[in-house]
Amino acid sequence: MAGIEHIKVEPDEAGMRLDRWFKVHFPGLGFGQLQKLMRSGQVRVDGGRVKTDARVQPGQMVRVPPLDVDAKATKSGPIAGKELKHSGDAELLARMLLHEDDKVYVLNKPAGLAVQGGSGVSRHIDKMLEAWTSQKGEKPRLVHRLDRDTSGVLVVARTRGAAQKLTAAFRERDTKKTYWSLVKGVPRKHEDKISTWLVKEATADGDRMRIAKHGEEGADHAVSYYRVVETAAQRLAWLEMEPYTGRTHQLRVHALHIGHPIIGDPKYFEDDPNWDFPGGVQKRLHLHARHIDIPHPNGGRLRITAPLPPHMVQTWNLLGFDEASAGEPDDE
Repeated sequence: MAGIEHIKVEPDEAGMRLDRWFKVHFPGLGFGQLQKLMRSGQVRVDGGRVKTDARVQPGQMVRVPPLDVDAKATKSGPIAGKELKHSGDAELLARMLLHEDDKVYVLNKPAGLAVQGGSGVSRHIDKMLEAWTSQKGEKPRLVHRLDRDTSGVLVVARTRGAAQKLTAAFRERDTKKTYWSLVKGVPRKHEDKISTWLVKEATADGDRMRIAKHGEEGADHAVSYYRVVETAAQRLAWLEMEPYTGRTHQLRVHALHIGHPIIGDPKYFEDDPNWDFPGGVQKRLHLHARHIDIPHPNGGRLRITAPLPPHMVQTWNLLGFDEASAGEPDDE
C-alpha cells in the first residue's frame, strides 16, 4: 500500500469524470470504496472536495490517499501515433480496453489503426488479437468494424458462441451505435434522417463510396440520423450521428451529401477556396464511435462509452464544447 499521492491530470484526460479517471488509474478500486473516500474528503482535486461526477481538467492535481489496490501497470488513456508502431500487441490492446467479461471485450480503437488487413496495412487489430488467444486456443473474434481513421467503440467476441450472438445483433439491427463528428458549416435542420443509395467506385486514391443513381446496379440502401449538439460561430457543428444501416463510409458520405463534410476527412472533405480551415484544429478525421448499446450474449444489454481521441479533445477544448451537452447515456 503506497502513501498519499498527488497525480496530475493529463491533457488526454480533459473532461473525464472523476470516477472514470479513478477506474482508469486504479481499476481495482470499487465504486463504493471511492464514494467513501470522497465523502470523508480523502480524495481532493486541487485541494478541494469533489463529487464522483466532477469532471477533471488538464493540470489539476488529484489527491489520492493510500489505497489497498494496485495501480495499472501500463499507462492508460489514448494512444499516440508513435506507440502504435513501437508497442507490443498485448500492451496496446490492454491500453484500449474499456470493458472485459467472460464473453466480450470492448476496445477504444485509436484513429489510424486498421481493424482488418488490406493493401498497405502492416498492423491491424484482427492480427493483434492473436496475443489474447485463450488457453483453449480460441482467438477473440471481430463482430463489426470501424474505418481506419475512425476512433472509438469496437466490440470483440471472446468465444465462438458470443460471436454468433453479437453478429446476429448487428445483422438484425438490435444495436444502437452513436457517433460524434465535427462538420463544416451548420445543417439547416437541427435534426434529420438521411436516406440514400450508396455504390462503391474505384478511384486513383482507392475505393470510394458515392450516392447512387436511381436503380443503379450494386447500390445498397443507407439510412442515418443526426442531430446538432453545439455549433461554433456558424462555421462548425458538432453532430451526434446514428447509422441505422452499416454501409462502408456511410456517415462520411452522408455528411458530404447534406453539404456538411466531416472535418479532416481525407476522402470526402472537399477544399473550398471561400472557406478557411479553422486554426488549431488538426487535419485528422473528426469522427468517433462514442457509444454502443448491444445485447450481451449472457442476457441484458451492454452499454459502453469511449473517451474522445486526443485530436478531438484538443478541438473540443479549442471550440469550448462541453461533452455533457450531448446528454451522455449511462454505461453498465
